[in-house]
Amino acid sequence: MEDGTLESQRHNGVGTVTGEEPGHTAVTEVDIRKCNEADVEAHCRVREILDRVADKWSLLVIALLADRGRRFTELRSEIDGISQRMLTLTLRRLERDGLVRRTVHPVVPPRVDYDLTPLGTTLIGPIEALLQWVVDHTPEIAAARADYEARAAHDNGESPTG
Repeated sequence: MEDGTLESQRHNGVGTVTGEEPGHTAVTEVDIRKCNEADVEAHCRVREILDRVADKWSLLVIALLADRGRRFTELRSEIDGISQRMLTLTLRRLERDGLVRRTVHPVVPPRVDYDLTPLGTTLIGPIEALLQWVVDHTPEIAAARADYEARAAHDNGESPTG
């Protein structure tokens, strides 16, 4: 079953939909079994879009395209660990969602450039904020992980160093 589909969301009947509170949009828990078909459909679209823009490859592509357009080969060389197939899929999905523009230049050999659309540029601020949060809190997360590993090792009767 594919993530983001109605069926995968119904496993416990509870999902999230957006709701409005005074001054801002909030995310609230609702029982999908009590929602009408349009509510469930909207929920699935929100989930699908969040899955797209929040996956690790999309975040990296958008972050790289934030300062300038790039060719496919540039993106691939700058994103450690991404395969050609995964980069192709990521770019196609971002293009389909209107976040990335693909420009083919009629030269031999063909040259293809990718850049952010105006909609895609609206993600730069939130992504930069998320990246800064990671940088700011990496030491705390590393300490929490070390504490967790030490507790897990102690609970299993192992020495913390392995």
